[in-house]
Amino acid sequence: MAETLPLFPLGTVLMPGASLPLHIFEPRYRQLTVDLVTGAVPDKEFGVVAVREGWAPDEDGIAGLHTVGCTAELRDVRRLPDGRFDLVTRGARRFRLLDVDEESKPYLMGSVEFLPDTEAPVADGMTQMLTAAARAAHRRYCDTAWKTGDWSEPDADLEPDTLPHVLAADCLLPIGDRQSLLEQTSPVERLRMVRALLARETGLLSQLRAVPAPINTFAVETSAN
Repeated sequence: MAETLPLFPLGTVLMPGASLPLHIFEPRYRQLTVDLVTGAVPDKEFGVVAVREGWAPDEDGIAGLHTVGCTAELRDVRRLPDGRFDLVTRGARRFRLLDVDEESKPYLMGSVEFLPDTEAPVADGMTQMLTAAARAAHRRYCDTAWKTGDWSEPDADLEPDTLPHVLAADCLLPIGDRQSLLEQTSPVERLRMVRALLARETGLLSQLRAVPAPINTFAVETSAN
């Protein structure tokens, strides 16, 4: 059954279980924040959808947006003296975007249907093996990409269906890969996907660091001007 959600288009992909801080300055999204706080928007929940590269949702409507997004639950709000807001949100439920209403509110409204997994996670040997492999790939990525102390292990009690989203949110994956992971409705396949993506990115980072460009590659003659 279709439901209606306020939409917040962004140049990133929100994952279920992942934190998303937002700095609100546009008047229409200031109004959305007020509506969330006052209860005009039920459940303090709105939809985050990634903008397609090279498109603008204000001009292109639904064609400028990816069709699968994630709801953001409002966790904390701080109003700044000039009327802007700092928000803390958390990803919750995936949805498929069916239509966009640009007229009824200052901000976009979306007609959506929620997108559950096609199968329940099973606590079998394969799932345990893939979970361990995904966590190991995340550790290798973070050890390569970040300084010690800049990252931490995800909670040990995270469910296998949520873990891939949290691992991906912690890493600088391309938007296309994050979107594909968000759209995947098989928990087992998500574990496989995130392990492979993190292994690939770790390999790329390692290669870049192992063969640095010689400094004279960037040398140029000093300009007389």
